[in-house]
Amino acid sequence: MKSALPMALVRFVVGLVFVTEGALKFLHPDDFGAGRFAAIGLPYPQLLGPFVGGVEIAAGLAVALNLVAGDAALLLIAIILTALFTTKLPILLGHPIGPFSLPKLPRFGIPSFLHEARLDLAMLFSLVAIAIDSGLRIRQHRRWYQPRYEPRSSRP
Repeated sequence: MKSALPMALVRFVVGLVFVTEGALKFLHPDDFGAGRFAAIGLPYPQLLGPFVGGVEIAAGLAVALNLVAGDAALLLIAIILTALFTTKLPILLGHPIGPFSLPKLPRFGIPSFLHEARLDLAMLFSLVAIAIDSGLRIRQHRRWYQPRYEPRSSRP
């Protein structure tokens, strides 16, 4: 029998990281929320900061508690991919991408990208593992337009 403990630990740690980051967007919005989003160059930072913080808290709790963890992981994957694209890809390329500025670092390129993106990459691959392990419940629900199928009886 496969032990569920390793995946439960991964879910707990990933959930804790996202709940913490989401809470920081509300507690210190200038450093982690709207102020940071404005400095990065994201549009509507005053709306996007609290929205992302709320999604991180809700989805982080869902992952940590294993409540629709696969679906919550998809939301967090979207957030982490956005973070990688807007903040870490300029480091890899060595120049700004559109409105997304280049941070002040001594070096750019692959080694700097891997160093700066280590937590983001760890979260990304952990979220992929959670999504695979938990499955997606969003696909399992019958939509309003789908017919109801009743199970066949075993009688002839």
